[in-house]
Amino acid sequence: MDQELEGTAKALLQKAGESNAFIRQDVDAALDCMVQHCTLTRSINALLTGGLSHLNPVVRKCTAQHLANLVEKVGAARLLSGGKDLTDRILPAIIKLAQDSSQEARYFGRRMLLSLSSHRDFDKILEKYVPTKDLATVRDTVFTLKTKGLGEMPQDTPSARGRRSLPGSGTVRASSLTRDSQYSCRSQVHSIADKTEYIKQISSLLGSKDFRERIKGIDQLVSDCQHNPSMIINSLFPVFDAFKARLQESNSKVNLHALESLQKIISLMKDSLSQVVNILVPAIVDNHLNSKNNNIYTAAIGAINALILNLDNVLLLQPFCTKAQFLTGKAKVDLIEKVADLVTDLYPRKPQMVEQKVLPLLWHLLGTSSHSGTIHGRGGSVRGATANLCQALYAQMGPSLAESAASQDANVHRGLNELLRTLS
Repeated sequence: MDQELEGTAKALLQKAGESNAFIRQDVDAALDCMVQHCTLTRSINALLTGGLSHLNPVVRKCTAQHLANLVEKVGAARLLSGGKDLTDRILPAIIKLAQDSSQEARYFGRRMLLSLSSHRDFDKILEKYVPTKDLATVRDTVFTLKTKGLGEMPQDTPSARGRRSLPGSGTVRASSLTRDSQYSCRSQVHSIADKTEYIKQISSLLGSKDFRERIKGIDQLVSDCQHNPSMIINSLFPVFDAFKARLQESNSKVNLHALESLQKIISLMKDSLSQVVNILVPAIVDNHLNSKNNNIYTAAIGAINALILNLDNVLLLQPFCTKAQFLTGKAKVDLIEKVADLVTDLYPRKPQMVEQKVLPLLWHLLGTSSHSGTIHGRGGSVRGATANLCQALYAQMGPSLAESAASQDANVHRGLNELLRTLS
């Protein structure tokens, strides 16, 4: 089949622009099988050749969606390994899709870009494969994605949807979905063979106008993580995009339930969540660590601790450093303290990476000192957290910490020397 793949994919993608929803569903199913079962490089080439530059935005969206599924399946390490006809094809294509004029294609392009950015050498790889004139734009996009998150998945317009089936709409193809009115919602979800339908159902629950339904959706997600984790893994980004909205919503009851449930989800899924770390971290810390609601604050800290306990901390270092730099108040203090803990854990095995990510944070904190030597923040707490971070680095680096500051401004030198004197 691999030999005919390019022509087959091109024909299928052409059909993706059809107005008939049933045809589009069959196209999606066929392309999904291709992504799951055919050779990686041939699948990439087939998708890119058939749809990357297609004039129809629906075709480009379909291409981007299935390419995103492939990226999630294979992972950043392999795709950015520098293999022939792999990194040099996939990375420029993803960047192009991330800047596409179609909102839907752009969403999937940015989703892939965010996923690949978790690679420890991502910035160096960008320099190798991306033209210099585009580097600044790409880096700005990645920075925005890491700090603000991916955002909501764009919804198809009514004209684009046609008669596509939606949960509860009654317009369902008999061969793709079987229902029994006596089954519970959970039974219905697990009877769905097509992951697209699962995504629609869980997103419908999580996005319901009724807060009780949203809570049911959260409970459903926890249950699926326990009993059907493969479905979650295959639908990772859209599911957690929908769940993220519950982590950020204004209803404190739903918000708290989502944060507490997230701790269970993390303990169940562990490293399977590595690709959505850059979605979860902002959703947890941006509002909750400065919350006046003690229960919400405690649940948010619990979720952060669950990430540290269950995921490779290498994945957490960059988002924690970014948030520690830009947050304010108690949230800033908490994140600096967490970074200090990560330094102790990671430096023995990843010294260069820790220095690359954490030293800029330390210089920033020292560089924002006032003339009195008190770092801006709530009282002296930020200064205390900065001292702890400095102590963690000094314990690992010794005198080379001061040497690393040689190229920094005078106020950074002064602040560092003050802290080091207290440690000696």
